[in-house]
Amino acid sequence: MSRLWSRFGIRALALALLASGIGGGYYLAQDQETQQQGISAQLAADADQDEIEYVKERHREHMIATAHQREAQRIAAEKAAAAAKAEAERAKKAAEAASRKKREEQEEKEQENNTATKPYTGPIPTSCNQYSGNRKIGCAIMLQSGFKLDQFPCLDKLWTKESGWNHKARNPSSGAYGIAQALPAGKMSSAGDDWETNPATQIKWGLGYIKGRYGDPCGAWAHSQDVGWY
Repeated sequence: MSRLWSRFGIRALALALLASGIGGGYYLAQDQETQQQGISAQLAADADQDEIEYVKERHREHMIATAHQREAQRIAAEKAAAAAKAEAERAKKAAEAASRKKREEQEEKEQENNTATKPYTGPIPTSCNQYSGNRKIGCAIMLQSGFKLDQFPCLDKLWTKESGWNHKARNPSSGAYGIAQALPAGKMSSAGDDWETNPATQIKWGLGYIKGRYGDPCGAWAHSQDVGWY
């Protein structure tokens, strides 16, 4: 009987050990699986963190590049604006200079027109007989040239200033010659070959010059008063 219980005890103990081993193996496998899952989760978490850091780094690089690009654009815009401003100032000054020059030319032209048509306000001779010598010759030729008698006082003042009505007068510095002080003197040959000695020839040439350049003797006299020559 004791042997029988011994066999039962041994079998029970064996069964218990077997069950314990099976249970331990189950729990061991379960623990290994749990550990494996934990490792996978950690690896996944590490990979996600690396991805996040990578994205952050790219974002920082993009922000820096964008900032540099905006700064370059700002500098380029400032340079373009400065260049445009300088060009506008240059154009403005050029336009002002052109306008000023045009205005001065118009004023000069108006002044010339005004002086050319400015009437003589001094005494008017009643006839050429009031004069003598080259002046009387000059007065007569002036009337023949189509000018009125009221122009002669201007002609008298002009050629009195230039030569004193001396048909042999010569300017030692310029070479101008005759009553009208032609320069060069040889231009008077267009009025006659005797231009060197004949006052009438010189007067004809002088009146033609005045008519072509100033319109009339008073215009020539006004110009001479303004600038010192005619």
